[in-house]
Amino acid sequence: QVQLVESGGGLVQAGGSLRLSCKVSTPTAGITVMGWYRQAPGSQRAMVATIRGGGTTDYADSVKGRFTVSRDKANTAVYLQMDSLKPEDTAVYHCLIKTPWGDSWGQGTQVTVSS
Repeated sequence: QVQLVESGGGLVQAGGSLRLSCKVSTPTAGITVMGWYRQAPGSQRAMVATIRGGGTTDYADSVKGRFTVSRDKANTAVYLQMDSLKPEDTAVYHCLIKTPWGDSWGQGTQVTVSS
């Protein structure tokens, strides 16, 4: 079974930056989408950014212009560069991969932005 391992979370002041990484444990064929979701306390998990096989990206309106999603060419890692962080970005960030056979999620990494 594919495992996704996130890293790079932490505590940062408002206006700061963090870079999240997500490594795919085994080469996985048929990945159509890689991306990041986040879940704040008391809220549902929500899409932050995704990148498709052809390189097309999609961002939540709240992070456009501040966050950048990228992946390596072998589809073994997906990254999220987060700049100009705000307290409302505080959440557990989960990476996701989609294939025709199902989705796989990482355990999550905590991002806390202090004001």
